Amino acid sequence: MDGVTGASFGGVAQSAFGVLALVAVAWMIGRAPKGVPWRAVGIGIVIQVVIALILLKLPPVQAVFVWINQAVSALVAATKAGTSVVFGYLGGGAAPFEASNPANSFVLAFQGLPLILVVGAIAGLLYHWGVIPFFVRAFSRLLRRTMGIGGAVGVSTAANVFVGMVEAPLFVRPYLARLSNPELFMVMTAGLATLAGNMMVLYAAFLTGTVDDPIGQLLTASLISAPAALVVAMVMMPPAPAARAVDDDATAPPSEAATSLEAAVMGVINGVNLLISVVAMLIAGIALAALANMILGLVGDVWGAPLTLERMLGWIMAPVAWAMGMSWPEAVAAGPLLGTKVVVNELVAYLQFTADPSAFSPRARVILTYALGSFANIGSLGIMIGGMVAMVPERRTDIVRLAPLSLVSGTIATCMTGAVAGLVVW
Repeated sequence: MDGVTGASFGGVAQSAFGVLALVAVAWMIGRAPKGVPWRAVGIGIVIQVVIALILLKLPPVQAVFVWINQAVSALVAATKAGTSVVFGYLGGGAAPFEASNPANSFVLAFQGLPLILVVGAIAGLLYHWGVIPFFVRAFSRLLRRTMGIGGAVGVSTAANVFVGMVEAPLFVRPYLARLSNPELFMVMTAGLATLAGNMMVLYAAFLTGTVDDPIGQLLTASLISAPAALVVAMVMMPPAPAARAVDDDATAPPSEAATSLEAAVMGVINGVNLLISVVAMLIAGIALAALANMILGLVGDVWGAPLTLERMLGWIMAPVAWAMGMSWPEAVAAGPLLGTKVVVNELVAYLQFTADPSAFSPRARVILTYALGSFANIGSLGIMIGGMVAMVPERRTDIVRLAPLSLVSGTIATCMTGAVAGLVVW
């Protein structure tokens, strides 16, 4: 991470402006502009900056991230050993013929995505051994004591750093029915503003060579996004002063597995379900985006080029990218990626970003890595709605009503994370 240098004071000031501007946007969209707990909001922003400084600037932490990145490389190599046996040359094994274009030999479904299965097994073991619950409890305690949120919200938000937007609410399922609407909105926003651990590892594999220490960057992004989600949710839908739920005993549930082997098997099974969902969303998302571009193409050229979904989203998101700390040419290039991330998903956006990162400086690459690192997209929103309604069917109306607003808040929170990265990366 030390390789990212050269940011001027103006660039850092630009990112600081971006943090404040994003809070202002959330406030203008919000439903109770006079009831915002500004003290908690300020503490949340300070927590984000402190986390970024600790994880991005302390040499001992950077040494740990180097080790973690080596571990990710080992996981990728181990996964390739398995896919080569099962899928042969499609999975990365030796081809039975001479490839005329080896650069096109990478098959995402058979070489990249199976990493989810391996990480799923490891995550199952880490949960069974108490490693993940330990970190969830520690981080939730920090959020609860500093920002004054309820126990269920704190545990669910902390869990989102490691698991997905459906798995995290399961940590506090007995409390969901009793949460106030603002608290439920915090839970939903945190789910969309963060990444699950298994997806971090997958994206880190894609980002290798584009940014330094990619797994460390993504883990830092998810940690920063947790308080960012609470900040944005509080600004957009402030909790009532006396509405804090009496749930300070909320904690991560024990592992359902009786043995380590069973935990690993359950992790693989969960990974299979996620893998199928990712493949399906990827195919459908890209297909729908292509269909939208075909329809928009009927309009003809606009300002010298065909009208596409990416161009339209780029016009909207380019000012946001600039506010995060990028130069205007970089922001223009980042806009379509940010738009693709919201409309399709972050996987497609990361693939497009890593295919040609030449338009971005090293600092802008880090900012964009953070800004793309969340589940804040339309497809994930549907998955979250389905999962949470199944958990608490009596809150169906509230969940469905809050869902569109949570996509907006999750997107703002992720962009705030990118701006915070711009504050400390120089």
